[in-house]
Amino acid sequence: MTSGCGVHAVHRVRPALAGFSRGICRRALRAIAIAIGVLLLGASASHAEETKPVYAVDVKGAIGVATSLHLCEALEQARVKAAELVVVRLDTPGGLLTSTREVIQCILASAVPVAVYISPSGARAASAGTYITYAAHIAAMAPGTHLGAATPIAMSTPFDQRKPTDSRKPDKDADKDAAPQGKSTAVDHKVVNDAVAYLKSLAQLRGRNVEWAEEAVRQAATLTAEEAARERVVDLLAGDLQDLLTKVDGRTVVIAGAERRISTEGRTVVTIEPDWRTRVLATIADPNVALILLMIGVYGLLFEFWSPGGFVAGVIGAICLVLGMIALSALPVSYGGLALVLLGLALMTAEAFSPGFGVLGIGGLVAFVVGALFLFDPAGSDIDLSLAWPVVLGAALSSALVFTLVLGFAIRARRQPSVTGAEEMIGLEGQVVSWEGARGAIRVHGEIWDARGSVSLSPGRPVRVVKRDGLTLTVEVL
Repeated sequence: MTSGCGVHAVHRVRPALAGFSRGICRRALRAIAIAIGVLLLGASASHAEETKPVYAVDVKGAIGVATSLHLCEALEQARVKAAELVVVRLDTPGGLLTSTREVIQCILASAVPVAVYISPSGARAASAGTYITYAAHIAAMAPGTHLGAATPIAMSTPFDQRKPTDSRKPDKDADKDAAPQGKSTAVDHKVVNDAVAYLKSLAQLRGRNVEWAEEAVRQAATLTAEEAARERVVDLLAGDLQDLLTKVDGRTVVIAGAERRISTEGRTVVTIEPDWRTRVLATIADPNVALILLMIGVYGLLFEFWSPGGFVAGVIGAICLVLGMIALSALPVSYGGLALVLLGLALMTAEAFSPGFGVLGIGGLVAFVVGALFLFDPAGSDIDLSLAWPVVLGAALSSALVFTLVLGFAIRARRQPSVTGAEEMIGLEGQVVSWEGARGAIRVHGEIWDARGSVSLSPGRPVRVVKRDGLTLTVEVL
């Protein structure tokens, strides 16, 4: 009895032990799976962190529409790719004020830290470049570079005519709000004060030297790389890009009000090249190129109007004219200068309809040259946008030649009588062979033609052909 009960107890315990073992195994497997998933996620996050690239953007030459387009697109691409840092290698003499402000706005709104690196040795960040350097999260310079001279160029008196001062030690007795010596206007004060406030706001935002920012605008002060680092205008000096990445590793910057630590160790550097649109815009957004494109466009369309059917001149002219308009839209154009250029072209075109080279041609040539000299507004840029004299003179002389000779020849050729076809008969003189009433026969060009007229004619009477209708000529009495 006892042994039977023991056997039954053993049978009842075995299933319970088996169920308990299976539960432990399932829980163990679940824990192992979770641990593996956590490890894989950690490894993936670590790998993604290690593969964040550093983007490099080269900005060389004048700051223009193409520069702002290229740099802003690069910053947006860096945001999408979650880049660790964007390094702007800067070498510029200045540029357009609107484009400079667009670049600065993109830097200030960037979700990725931006380091402006004035390089290589011999480079500069003058005028607009100084503003961009102040706007960067990190400002660096290579040895042998300089920055400054941030004074607006559209002033009444050139700054090289002012009383010289030490760029780092301003005259304490000078009026801080004074415009350049000589004739000054309220506009001068407004331009200078606005530029000072803008650069000082950037200096306060990035914790850089506010006093020197004001000197750079009011006195056109400049600093070498070593002086800029000592005066806290830039954050550091770096010999090359790799040296820069080593020195900024571990630095903390403020992005959208939050601190962010930069980690550049072992990062891959990816250089962002401008696309074809930016390259084309950078090429045509030159004052001299813009004027040449505009001239070719006008010439091409006029040739097509005067000699239709070929389409080559018209197509080339239309393309160049559109490109010239795009270039003008990217530059600070003076509408008074543009009106003078168009007036000069119109007067020289009118000269082609009159004999000789008179008042219209001379007036058009003068209007064209003066308009070309004042075509671009210096107030829209801190660099010289004036056209090169050889380009202005070449365009003026070629315009005069085209409109007074080529178009003149074309118009005179159109006025010549036709020598072929039905129109050849118009204007020819003949002699009446026979006539009855209002109709008869005449001899013209050695041939006998049926003719009609408004009066009765006698044989042998000379007549002139005024119209041809099929094989019948209409004549008038000479």
